[in-house]
Amino acid sequence: MTLTLLFDLDDTLLDTNTETFIPAYFQALSEHLTPFVSPTLLISSLLASTKLMLASEDPSRTLQEVFEEDFYRRLGVSKTDLAETLEGFYDNVFPHLQSKTKPRPEAAPLIEWAFSQGYRIAIATDPLFPRKATHHRLRWAGFDPAQFEIVSSFETFHFTKTHTAYYAEFLGQLGWPEGPLLMVGNDAERDLIPASRLGLKTYFIDGDPASSPGLEAGRGKLADLRPWLESTDLSTLEPSFQSREAVLAILQSTPAVLNTLTSSLSPEQWRSELSHDDWALNEIVCHLRDTEREIHQLQLKLLLEREDAFIPRPDTAVWASERDYLHVDGAAALREFTSARIETMQTLKNAAEAVWSRRARHAIFGPTNFLEVCGFMAEHDRMHIQQAWKTLLHFSQLTKQ
Repeated sequence: MTLTLLFDLDDTLLDTNTETFIPAYFQALSEHLTPFVSPTLLISSLLASTKLMLASEDPSRTLQEVFEEDFYRRLGVSKTDLAETLEGFYDNVFPHLQSKTKPRPEAAPLIEWAFSQGYRIAIATDPLFPRKATHHRLRWAGFDPAQFEIVSSFETFHFTKTHTAYYAEFLGQLGWPEGPLLMVGNDAERDLIPASRLGLKTYFIDGDPASSPGLEAGRGKLADLRPWLESTDLSTLEPSFQSREAVLAILQSTPAVLNTLTSSLSPEQWRSELSHDDWALNEIVCHLRDTEREIHQLQLKLLLEREDAFIPRPDTAVWASERDYLHVDGAAALREFTSARIETMQTLKNAAEAVWSRRARHAIFGPTNFLEVCGFMAEHDRMHIQQAWKTLLHFSQLTKQ
């Protein structure tokens, strides 16, 4: 049974006094960009554009895209004009901010032990920084960023950590791993509450009982985590994705996950099948698009119209061959799926509270209700993300050979 561990970074693996670090970061960046923009305008633009990232729920745009579209407009400077200067800042100036942080001596031995146990480990830090900045902070904590399967940053994530969809997106990028899962962090609002809403078990680092939301499976110092794990039945850390919050987060995250996973695919990779019985990635995306348009949206319409509706489930197995999915433009199909899913999410967010318990009869599963039907949709998403992730893992292994 493989345990997947998600670790927060700041004040979990690395001591970061944000009241000191953030002002120092802003000052250093302001000084570096003084030839292009006044410090006052830069700081106000940074704050405003970061606020947009924090609020974004758009699975079609990365946080980087949300930030940069607003940021450069406010500055009145193009991204191209600042690109080289910003690269120089993160390469040469940002590393000096290490003095505002302090490594935790117990962090490296803990991670080394966890890897020795065969656990999957990823860094679930709030993706408000560029990749380079996050990688620097990991090195300050004593780690090589390449050690970890995923390190979240604003280039590859669409939601910040206050959104439950962030954790669904994170697990989707990990291929929706089966088995026990644990989120380890020090911040109730960013680490414990949204992760718990998805259905994950959490461990509260340095948790003050007075600030505890009462959701965590465990609590203690970072050094306490290893003995706690060694004495814990890992099967008790199995997640559950049945709540309304979890279902909505999964459905919202799926287009975001697929957009990230497929962002660098060649046309040949879109069409590549692992075996005769496997679907290529463009077949998976086309299937999701057509299922969304022709089944999921119809099902929701029927459920919203009346109590005890009959929910049909057409056989979609023949669509791949009948509609020649293999030769459809996968990237275009993904854009169409994303658009359709955004429409679906709007419908779900507008649904009245009473609708979520509305009874129905499903063609396959029999007596059901609105929430359970939405749960079937989320489970369908997870299954096809797992399928896509395995195909992409195969491509990655071929590249390394």
